[in-house]
Amino acid sequence: MSDVRTPSADGTGVGREERTADVVVVGGGVAGLVAALECARIGLVVTVLERESAPGGCVGRIELDGLTLDSGAESFATRGGSVAELLGELGLADDIVAPNASGAWLVLPDDRGGVRAAPLPKTGMLGIPANPLGDDVREIIGWRGAIRAYLDRVRPILKIGRAHSLGALVRQRMGRLVLDRLVTPISSGIYSSDPMDLDLDVVAPGLNEAMSRNGSLSGGVGELVETRRAGSAVQGLRGGMHRLVDALLAELDRFGVTVVTGADVTGLESLAYASATTGPDESPGWRATAAVGESALVVDAAYAIVATPARSSRALLATAVDGWADVAEWPDSTAVEIVTLVLDAPALADAPRGTGVLVAADAPGVAAKALTHSSAKWAWVAEAAGSRQVVRLSYGRAGAANPLDGLGERAVEELAVADAALLTGVPLAPAMLVASGRTVWRDAVSHAALGQRDRVRAVEEALAAVPGLEATGSWLSGTGLASVVPHARAAAERVRHLAVAARAGEGA
Repeated sequence: MSDVRTPSADGTGVGREERTADVVVVGGGVAGLVAALECARIGLVVTVLERESAPGGCVGRIELDGLTLDSGAESFATRGGSVAELLGELGLADDIVAPNASGAWLVLPDDRGGVRAAPLPKTGMLGIPANPLGDDVREIIGWRGAIRAYLDRVRPILKIGRAHSLGALVRQRMGRLVLDRLVTPISSGIYSSDPMDLDLDVVAPGLNEAMSRNGSLSGGVGELVETRRAGSAVQGLRGGMHRLVDALLAELDRFGVTVVTGADVTGLESLAYASATTGPDESPGWRATAAVGESALVVDAAYAIVATPARSSRALLATAVDGWADVAEWPDSTAVEIVTLVLDAPALADAPRGTGVLVAADAPGVAAKALTHSSAKWAWVAEAAGSRQVVRLSYGRAGAANPLDGLGERAVEELAVADAALLTGVPLAPAMLVASGRTVWRDAVSHAALGQRDRVRAVEEALAAVPGLEATGSWLSGTGLASVVPHARAAAERVRHLAVAARAGEGA
């Protein structure tokens, strides 16, 4: 990986450097790195511009007490096989691992003003139970809630039609207790959103059709659960998912891709460009202008791929795409904060609450929305940590102030340790804390609000009228690497197709 050199002064006191490439990729998260690699593999000259000091986006690392841990995504969904395929291409197939199968728990209010905990039902999707009368479901919502949920099996599905809101569907088919006690905590943990605002086709693709085939919501969930039983729902990478970024960067370096960090792209405009590969013949192209410290970097390229979060992407595309004003406004995302704790707490070694805990929004006395017991979930973390225990707590719910706002390091540590004690059911004291780290992911959650498919379609239609310009990333593809990787590859493939066709035309 190579960073930009300090540009030379242009006589105005401001440094300026100009570069050319076949493809400029704006954004060095996983989407941008994957797209860059796909283009470089056919010999295209690629430059990646990344605003942060290190590439990777939401797949990051944190160093605590000699441990290298994931600070963002720690796993990937196995659906589609795209992530495993990429890891195999990067030589990491043998390091793919499955999590502890013991599963997670749920913490919710009890009848005495405190909290209680129960294992999450294993046969469900996004908290929607496939077996509403199962013991593990009744443990959380009781007989009354379970019987109400079972009515889904006898109510005609034709009265629903095609569902749009995840929350509205669950409430109508299975009742308020399933929505509040099962679906809402999981939706909040995964999407930082209220399920009433989530687009069913985005967060549970195929469920509408499965409901129609099976005649009930629980039957549709059961069908999809059985479909995914062929493999684990999620897997990880020994040593951490951040190794994916390392491997991508190494491969990009092998193909001669330039990755510029600390490059804040402030503009993207079309221009007539002399191709760096094909010589002086003029062809439509793109100019990306970035601030790198006190200097300016200008990259002229035949093709551009925008792979930044929604807010940044939309600002760049608005200046590059005619008619962008007609594209619908995008809903704001929610910032998520992860607090990682390394603890000297032997009582946690027995993993009393499985691999982690999700928290009902109305659970009293706890600020975190979720806890992952990393050293219980991943064998490689346990091996590296030895006698220490590692937990990650997540903070930030849609529509609510973040409980960590304005808190200093010591206050965050004390709150996180107290939350960890309540959620795991194990007495913990600040003196047990060996090390801690706080990671803020802003605009990190993909947008899955109602109308998402229509918004994405509008973006795709606008971009289709501008050959040579692509956009990718979780704001368009959906949550998680299993959605991001194939979307980025598809965007790069369209650029590759244009580049190959241009070469063929020049050689005719």
